[in-house]
Amino acid sequence: MGYFIEKERTGSAPYVLINEDKNYMKIEGESFHENVIVFFHDVNDWLNKYLESDFENFTFDCEMKYFNSSTAKLLFNMLLSMDDCATINGKSITVNWIVSEDNDIIIECGEDFKEEMPNLNFNLVIK
Repeated sequence: MGYFIEKERTGSAPYVLINEDKNYMKIEGESFHENVIVFFHDVNDWLNKYLESDFENFTFDCEMKYFNSSTAKLLFNMLLSMDDCATINGKSITVNWIVSEDNDIIIECGEDFKEEMPNLNFNLVIK
């Protein structure tokens, strides 16, 4: 059985789900936690190990309504690691950047991330 974690949303931290058996991760909600690095420490550790493993495909759903600059940097670095893995190891990694049509800031951020990560199957999903 693979790694599984589910962190419930709090006032300043998002919902996080990792299901390694399904090659899936989801982050949803708002993130303006006082110490984002500490909050996401176990997520980053798992992701870095997972990206070195022998998987065929991976899906990351990111449905953020708001995040601060520290979270933006963390998300960028996570996506960059995924892009590097897709480039170097030829892995199929899909990112679904899910955002409501009225959230221009998060849409723009997704567009910027998509442009920076050419080796990911990066879908901007506007709902």
